[in-house]
Amino acid sequence: MAGRDADKPGNGKQREPDLDKSRPFINEKIVRPPVTRGQIVRRFVLTAFCAALFGVMAAVCFVAALPAARKFMGQESLRESTQVTIPRDDPESTPAPTKPAASQEDPLETEPLEEMVRAELNKYPYSMEDLNKLYGHLRTLAAKADTSMAVVHSIQRERDWFDNPIETAGQFSGAVIAKSGGEILILTPEDAVEAADSIEVSFPDGTVMEGTIKQRDSVMGMAVVSVDGTRMEPQAFENVQAIVLGNSYGVKQGDVVVAVGAPAGISHSSDYGFISYVIRNVQTVDGMARVFYANTAFDAAAGTFMVNSSGELIGWATDKYTEGSGSMATVVAISDYKGILELLSNGVVPPYFGVKGQDVNQAMKDSGMPKGVYITETIADSPAYNAGIQPGDVLTWMNGQEVGSMKDFQNQVEKFHEGDQVRVAIQRSNGRDEYKEIEFDVTIGAR
Repeated sequence: MAGRDADKPGNGKQREPDLDKSRPFINEKIVRPPVTRGQIVRRFVLTAFCAALFGVMAAVCFVAALPAARKFMGQESLRESTQVTIPRDDPESTPAPTKPAASQEDPLETEPLEEMVRAELNKYPYSMEDLNKLYGHLRTLAAKADTSMAVVHSIQRERDWFDNPIETAGQFSGAVIAKSGGEILILTPEDAVEAADSIEVSFPDGTVMEGTIKQRDSVMGMAVVSVDGTRMEPQAFENVQAIVLGNSYGVKQGDVVVAVGAPAGISHSSDYGFISYVIRNVQTVDGMARVFYANTAFDAAAGTFMVNSSGELIGWATDKYTEGSGSMATVVAISDYKGILELLSNGVVPPYFGVKGQDVNQAMKDSGMPKGVYITETIADSPAYNAGIQPGDVLTWMNGQEVGSMKDFQNQVEKFHEGDQVRVAIQRSNGRDEYKEIEFDVTIGAR
């Protein structure tokens, strides 16, 4: 009974059907027909066509979206600024005018030229029309130079006694000195950037752009501000014209000059005058410079720039070196500053040694003083001062290179960088017309 119950379905284990494991299963393999040469060519052509089509579509989309991306997404500028190079001027390149040689055949040539000109001018009947023509030319000159002037707004954000945010803005003039790629560079007084939380630059056509500090020179009190011209409208960018940097070595007493920028303390004002006096060897920190006195209005703090009769920038008004100038503008000549200006324009920290000096002239050599640069002043807390160099020392070489004049010294210092270790040799007097060489290690600082 138990055996029969076990054979019934549903009771216990179910018997599996017997399989014949010796019978093989049928396997089939589908083989594709070989690809013909024509199919290969068609596929290649189709792939190349699709690639070209997608490339063209991507380029069109990129060009169409680029202006919006620049404006609204703040993408990085595609036009990179290039290295700014400012050619140096040679003081000897402007020869003094010479009188024509006297001729026995023409006795009039023996008369001084100045007297001839003065006599003819006294005979000429000047009229109001002549005066208007003269000032008309000066007005045109000032108007053209003003297109290269910008207004630098120094914005400071503070809070009052009640913790309310307040915003103040100082206004300074600046001269556009270069357009490098898509970058606009503006020379302005250092006060414009000294305590600014942000900077805005207004151009003559009304365009207002954000500015950034490119570099500054605290010794001379000037700075260069940079504006990204690629964020401007193309026509506005083209309207900005850089002023030509002139050769101030050719400026002479009596030359007509135009003051632009803020000579009246107000941006885009101007004045006319002439050079009253030229001082050729003014001792400045780490160099020598020419200084002009001009009988024009000026506001050095707000930014006043001098241009010659050709519309070229020859200097800017300063509050330094004002002793003896009276009410006249004291102008720093640009040619002696072009080395530092090139560094500032490229964002390089100008090097700082920290002395004032003069060439050892023949009379000093005759008294037994060695050839070199006579140190007249060591600036307190400067690299030279901290190294131990003193007034009265004669600097003779730097890093093994001879220093025979202030020009040599200035050229060598401009090649150094902040943090450079420089080996300097000086000759120091022992008080008995005898000199002893002493070497110092000077760490170059930043102006």
